[in-house]
Amino acid sequence: MQDTTQFPAPTPPDRPGGPAAVAARGVVKTHGTGTSSVRALDGVSVDFARGAFTAIMGPSGSGKSTLLHCLAGLDTPTSGSVHLGGTDITRLDDRRLTLLRRDRVGFVFQAFNLLPTLTAEQNILLPAQIARRPVDRARFDHIVAVTGLADRLHHLPAKLSGGQQQRVAVARALLGAPDVVYADEPTGNLDSRSGAEVLDFLAESARGLGQTVVMVTHDPVAASYADRVVFLRDGRVADDVAAPTAEAVSARLLGLEG
Repeated sequence: MQDTTQFPAPTPPDRPGGPAAVAARGVVKTHGTGTSSVRALDGVSVDFARGAFTAIMGPSGSGKSTLLHCLAGLDTPTSGSVHLGGTDITRLDDRRLTLLRRDRVGFVFQAFNLLPTLTAEQNILLPAQIARRPVDRARFDHIVAVTGLADRLHHLPAKLSGGQQQRVAVARALLGAPDVVYADEPTGNLDSRSGAEVLDFLAESARGLGQTVVMVTHDPVAASYADRVVFLRDGRVADDVAAPTAEAVSARLLGLEG
């Protein structure tokens, strides 16, 4: 069943500028072969500005999750290219792509993906430990303060609320200062208050930390926390709206579904 949770609307943020952190050029993704093939993405070209919070939306089957997976290097386009900064990730072999995802990309999914036997702090630090990367303690302390997790760091996930678990997941994604954080329906398992807290933090990470965030969502109010919304329809970019409001996003989605 589709989650229809609605979140309190924030004040729309200013749209940051700057060069693209991520760029897709003519991206095509086809599933299957012959007469049964489906073109999930049909020549998508789009840029995502550095330090911006961008939402990707569209009707069911529009290709939004497929685009996110291609941008993040979780799936390979059939043709076209994806650049992360100056790196064409579509030209990387599996080993280099794995290292790129580890070192330059953060992920937040609908499922929290926390290890149940590790505390909140240990879950946040885990990727850095796996990569044998030094931890910026000042950044860690700042992220913990902003997420309100200071008094929950020594709790196991089972002792945290859903919103707190997702904030741990977001903090984990942000700690290594990745080029971009990809969030796939990050509020899908949360109530309205917890969802609003997570969205506020994602928006603040763009404003306060200069973090690039790209989020797939189906919810217009969730999308209104972003600086910009890119709309897809039938695997193509259908619209691009800056400083979105929930009302404008809802109206545009209704137009795309009609």
